[in-house]
Amino acid sequence: MPNSEVLLEPKDCALVLLDQQAGLAFGVGSVDRQTLLNNVVALARTAKAFDLPIVASTSATKVYSGPLMPSVQAAIPEVVALDRRNMNAWEDDAVRSAIEATKRRRLIVSGLLTEACVSFPVLSALSAGYEVHVVGDACGGLTIASHELALRRMEAAGAKMTSWIQVLLELQRDWTRHATYDGARSIVEAHGGGYGIGLAYARDMVHPA
Repeated sequence: MPNSEVLLEPKDCALVLLDQQAGLAFGVGSVDRQTLLNNVVALARTAKAFDLPIVASTSATKVYSGPLMPSVQAAIPEVVALDRRNMNAWEDDAVRSAIEATKRRRLIVSGLLTEACVSFPVLSALSAGYEVHVVGDACGGLTIASHELALRRMEAAGAKMTSWIQVLLELQRDWTRHATYDGARSIVEAHGGGYGIGLAYARDMVHPA
């Protein structure tokens, strides 16, 4: 049976950021919070580098969760988060309309918490016929077990699991794509750990004949 998987293309995708707020990050126990923040900022910068539409939504900003985390907002200063009251962003008319207005059918999703404000809209978007890629290392859950169970439920429903570095490399694919080369490389160098260190080393020290 032939493989029907189609690689991500910038022209097809939109990024959806859900509840990347400090009040919710306090409750994350599935991953180191600084690592999570690094990954979310890297993903946001990736979306901007490849000119993807970005829809951000927050919840309970005044009573508990606070605004979009400052380092995330700094990466996408032009994006205004849509605040809402319900856990399922797909059931909020303004958020759903903003996603629909992108005209993109492939959604890349990151958010807090995985068990609710990520999984609920992902399941709803899948039911509405969207292709959804969940960036697992840019989501956080209350516990390792509950985060992984939520990812498994979304995957069973048809969502595709990925990571922020895979999203970036999949969109770039060829380092001779000069339009996005500098942006993609700078993101990897700043956020990609050992891989980023290696790219910086190659730039500064390795000189081909």
